[in-house]
Amino acid sequence: MNKEALLELGLTEEQADKVVTGFGHMVPKSRLDDKIQEVKDLKDQIKDRDTQLDDLSTKAAGNEDLQKQIQTLQELNQTTVADYEEKLKQKDFDFTLSEALRNAKAKNPKAVKALLNIEDIKLDEQKLIGLEDQLNALKESDAYLFESDKLKGKTPPLGGTPPKIATKAEFAKKSYEERIKLISENPNIMQELQ
Repeated sequence: MNKEALLELGLTEEQADKVVTGFGHMVPKSRLDDKIQEVKDLKDQIKDRDTQLDDLSTKAAGNEDLQKQIQTLQELNQTTVADYEEKLKQKDFDFTLSEALRNAKAKNPKAVKALLNIEDIKLDEQKLIGLEDQLNALKESDAYLFESDKLKGKTPPLGGTPPKIATKAEFAKKSYEERIKLISENPNIMQELQ
């Protein structure tokens, strides 16, 4: 779903922007359903192969060469299943890590990921163990890699109100630097002088 579709549903522009920002990286349900079906089909194929190998093994009793070939194929199937499961685990890990880096407000997740010691991070039921400490250390040493939670802009002056200028003439007598300083301390000064 894109921003235009959200606007047509009656959301305000600000709400649509928040939805797109928060959920813009989601996979469409139809694509997810296709992948789930593909995984089911592959699992069914592996089960069929195992069943066929078992049937062939019983039929080939007494034939040593055929038994060895069947044993090799069974081991190959087990290796294929293990590799497939490892790839799925790696994809889950990569997705969870990318999500965590996005939530940590990394400006460039690839750059932050390159600075992490990935071997020390473990995925335990959708939670990354060992990532938070590394991110905190990076935020301390390389804060420029992350968006700041602090407000941007100049800090307001401490201790009360800015100095008052009664007339335009007094303001005009000030030097250029003094006028710039007064305007930066009190942006409304020009309106007050009118």
